[in-house]
Amino acid sequence: MAELVYDETGRLLFTEEMKHEYTILMPQMLPVMFHLLKRIIELEGYRIEILTSTNREIVETGLKYVHNDTCYPALLVIGQLIEAVQSGRYDPHKVALLISQTGGGCRASNYIHLLRKALKKAGLEYIPVISINLSGLEKNPGFKIPFSVGRRMIYGMMYGDLLVHLGNQCRPYELEKGATDSLISKWTDDLVDLFVHGKGMSRGQMKRYMEKITRDFAAIPKSTEKKIRVGIVGEIYIKYAPLGNNNLEDFLTSEGVEVIVPGITDFMLFKFNNRSVDVDLYGGSKLKKFAIGVAQRYIETCQKITIGVIKDEGSFRAMGTFADLQEFIKGYLGYGNKMGEGWLLTAEMLELIHTGTPNIVCTQPFGCLPNHVVGKGMMRRLKVDFPDSNIVAVDYDPGATRINQENRIKLMLANAKSE
Repeated sequence: MAELVYDETGRLLFTEEMKHEYTILMPQMLPVMFHLLKRIIELEGYRIEILTSTNREIVETGLKYVHNDTCYPALLVIGQLIEAVQSGRYDPHKVALLISQTGGGCRASNYIHLLRKALKKAGLEYIPVISINLSGLEKNPGFKIPFSVGRRMIYGMMYGDLLVHLGNQCRPYELEKGATDSLISKWTDDLVDLFVHGKGMSRGQMKRYMEKITRDFAAIPKSTEKKIRVGIVGEIYIKYAPLGNNNLEDFLTSEGVEVIVPGITDFMLFKFNNRSVDVDLYGGSKLKKFAIGVAQRYIETCQKITIGVIKDEGSFRAMGTFADLQEFIKGYLGYGNKMGEGWLLTAEMLELIHTGTPNIVCTQPFGCLPNHVVGKGMMRRLKVDFPDSNIVAVDYDPGATRINQENRIKLMLANAKSE
């Protein structure tokens, strides 16, 4: 058994020895993207398991070990991790828990401390917790992300957004049920194989492989039926995670609509841009701003390549650029509004409205006040400016029933079908 090692602050470290002996459990958020991320990290010799359970016991476990005033995403993530450890499926002395830290004003920065507190309460304080972050908040000798992995993750993000974007435009119309998801799985495996051999990770190679991917999705036999399009926005975890939103995408698909979910690339660009804006508003290192600007421009260039590939093929609607979102939000919110999803959430609603998707589900988790302000709080203004917009705010919390959530969404869909 690996020896437990602590740093000078008393924090339990994930050691090199643990890397070879432990299974790392991570909560699910974006099914396609996280599966690709898992495979990328495993190339470095780690054993990763993504938790996909969605049972009610997760909520009950979260309520037991997390204060009930804590935001709903934190309660779910911590509940899912502890429920997995206590389930008997794993040796608790051979697992570590992986959780992201944003480093901003959101309470997500404190998830890792809440998790450690919950583990102690459950008598599991010997389980190491690994923070994955872009802020240098915590480091562990046994878990490192070298430049090569970071590079794979950036390109994995671009490919993942493309797979999800094309998949959402194919799945409601596919003539052979499951064809879209099978193609996504195939390309996920192929991309990991490319990464192993150092391929697909330059902008030129990315363009060529994206062209192949787009042609493959275009070749899926599809019906010509016209369906109502519905966008999903909101707090990042509840927007994407099936556990958080009660399988919202599956529900909407079962109701006969085409689902549109903004990609993760815009959120990452938003986080980079925030740091640059901080220097403009409050002062700080010009060198830091320059470095952040270089990273942001590189990712924006990759995003524009993705958009160009989709437009050139011609069968699918392309996503917009981050610069488009910055233009849409002008006159509504300033770039300094960055808590939660900040101005990005309102901008995503504006983008959907401007691009022909006025029907929107705004997911609102308990305890996330900033997102209530930029989500539900902006709906009246959007309705005044865009009378045809059809937006419903749906609350997600431990006491909310799935049937009530779905009934609110069905009312929104009824309004959409009557227009």
